[in-house]
Amino acid sequence: MKKLKVLNLYAGIGGNRKLWENVEVTAVENNPEIAKIYQDFFPEDKVIVADAHQYLLDHYKEFDFIWTSPPCPTHSKIREAGAKNGQYPVKYADMRLYQEIILLDRFFKGKWVVENVEPYYIPLIKGKVVGRHLFWGNFVINKIKVECDSINKGTMKLFRKKADLSKYNLDNERKVLRNCVNPKIGLHIFNCAFKEKQTRLE
Repeated sequence: MKKLKVLNLYAGIGGNRKLWENVEVTAVENNPEIAKIYQDFFPEDKVIVADAHQYLLDHYKEFDFIWTSPPCPTHSKIREAGAKNGQYPVKYADMRLYQEIILLDRFFKGKWVVENVEPYYIPLIKGKVVGRHLFWGNFVINKIKVECDSINKGTMKLFRKKADLSKYNLDNERKVLRNCVNPKIGLHIFNCAFKEKQTRLE
């Protein structure tokens, strides 16, 4: 069976990718130390240290499936609450999220999914709620129950059991772990992508 060519953007240490099989993965992560962890976890994957947003624009035609998880802090309810009480500065919401959804929806011929937090505002493009996060894609994403409803807490437990991150030069190990997508959700969405007929966003 021919391996699917997968682009995994803003890859982190690979929570979403952990349970995928029969894939040829190119992972893009802009933090060299985090990219090193990903490469250690998935030595068979091609890991590129680069700007994932630009890489998507330059290379989207080369893949069968694209998963992208653009930065979420400016969209999060925690950021809004912190900005209102003076804990964080007020910032514009990062519109690269919607740029990537529109690009993939209109120009990419394969299967794709964009993952982010459920935002503090009404989403500009409707997505599918899974736990505390939203997913946008060109296939049907069915409901899933996982042991921990949080998209990332289960991943923190999993990686702490199976990997020692103390040997890496990380500013915030907890944040790196919390940024992971639960592998069971990653696998569920991957399976949905290749069982359902593609549909264009309305």
